Amino acid sequence: MKKFFLMIFAVLLVLPLVKVEAGHLEEIAARGTIRIGTTGDYIPMSWLNPATGEYEGIDAELSKIIADSLGVTIEYIPTTWSTLSADMQAGKFDIALCGISRNFARAKVMAMSDAYGEGLFGKTILCRKSDAKKFKTVADLNKPEVRIMINPGGTNEKFAHANLPKATLIVHENNADIPIQIADGNADIMITETVEAVSWIKREPRLAAPLVEKPFEGTRHSCGILLEKGDQEFLNYINFVLAELRMDGRLEKLEIKYLGRKPKK
Repeated sequence: MKKFFLMIFAVLLVLPLVKVEAGHLEEIAARGTIRIGTTGDYIPMSWLNPATGEYEGIDAELSKIIADSLGVTIEYIPTTWSTLSADMQAGKFDIALCGISRNFARAKVMAMSDAYGEGLFGKTILCRKSDAKKFKTVADLNKPEVRIMINPGGTNEKFAHANLPKATLIVHENNADIPIQIADGNADIMITETVEAVSWIKREPRLAAPLVEKPFEGTRHSCGILLEKGDQEFLNYINFVLAELRMDGRLEKLEIKYLGRKPKK
């Protein structure tokens, strides 16, 4: 019995020496900033306006709300669709917001917040207004003479490779520049999301989105905030912020403003 108590005493002496890793919430508070990864190339989610140098869109507003709730400032960390997952897993930022699709592939290796924008996202096309009547189905796109411009690393590229193997695919690094490339005739089609298509046809009169009311089958999804796996407290906090925004109506107002959600009657 004496030996047993001596063992317990030894364990108790060691316990205070065990290092407890600080979670993201503690690190952010100590740092005074929240590091937010974003591509800045996706209207109306997160777009770096070259004229002002400021980020715009629903994700920019959500970023500000999250930062304000924590009493810290935002430090934006630029990333790309090709490197987003690797950058997140390498801990280059605390969270990522840039219109990130919630899907199983991401959820297997990272954490994703509760959804926002439900029912508003789906794959569609942008084309020149003069060509709008040419493209009615996936079969109309899946032809060698159809030049489809895609940005690398995201779900648009995956959709194109999976569904349009016969089309001529052109990879263009700058997603925000692709609509103008289409309008200028450097490609025929952009695979994009419904919300981005609607935003661009309002900005650029040469563009059309003839299939926007009927996204391609099986492509509807929602967006989420991306985090590293393993910090449940931090994930709970991000979900708490979204729940509060949903409850008090602010999230709906943001979705109406940026994503075209119809107001509830």
